[in-house]
Amino acid sequence: MSANVYFTKDITPEKVLELFKAVKKPLDGKIAIKVHSGEKGNQNFLKPDFWRPVVDFVGGTVVECNTAYEGARNTTERHLKLFADHGWSRYFDVDLLDASGPDLCLKIPNGKVIKENFVGKSIANYDSMLVLSHFKGHPMGGFGGAIKQLSIGCASSFGKAYIHGAGSTVDFWNTEQNLFLEAMADAASSVVELFKGKIVYINVLKNMSVDCDCCEIAEDPCIADIGILASDDPIAIDQASVDLVYASSDPGRPHLIERIESRNGIHTVEAAAELGFGSREYTLIEL
Repeated sequence: MSANVYFTKDITPEKVLELFKAVKKPLDGKIAIKVHSGEKGNQNFLKPDFWRPVVDFVGGTVVECNTAYEGARNTTERHLKLFADHGWSRYFDVDLLDASGPDLCLKIPNGKVIKENFVGKSIANYDSMLVLSHFKGHPMGGFGGAIKQLSIGCASSFGKAYIHGAGSTVDFWNTEQNLFLEAMADAASSVVELFKGKIVYINVLKNMSVDCDCCEIAEDPCIADIGILASDDPIAIDQASVDLVYASSDPGRPHLIERIESRNGIHTVEAAAELGFGSREYTLIEL
């Protein structure tokens, strides 16, 4: 079944809010707003000023989880300091979902690779979610968008290692690639199930480097900005984002595509579609 994906070439904070409204999916109760806080030193992540109109309109709490690698975001103390340094806590209420344990274990009975997902326990305090994603390349996943935000993004520090290791935290950086990508899809499905589909997704195709916002030293953007997308389907919005990259005529396009293809990044979307929590078929509605 085809999903609606709303699109604009105009990349402004006001357009983010306009596209969110276009989805026409009310987010009820206590709302978690998933962002990427940006690694210390990273120059490409989308700053809180950019997201402020939609966050203020929704009135939710900005949420994140700690990382599984060394850096400025791998402990609660360091991460909260970085949130302040990057300006998030100046504007918004902030909640590190795995600030303290134990993790919340979400069961994935139909998971292809993993049967459980470990997320920050405070996610259980929320009724719905707005997923704000900076779409770009990624050193391990090929690209990062909505599905990555649902999976690695919502996982606790331990949970991130568990997904990377496809169910093991031993030598988890050296997992067979497709197993890692499929584990991401499995984990994402559990978060969609937790919120019973009460999630809206926004992908912003801007500052697109081959590297993630988790990289302290990231390559500069290699391709011209494309636009903003919004949907209530995480698979459709990621598929549409990839398709727009392929359709670009910018001379930097091959560099980003090489990163996506060399990591078989589209396999995450394929695996997610097999799990059935969204569709790769979509109608692009330009505003």
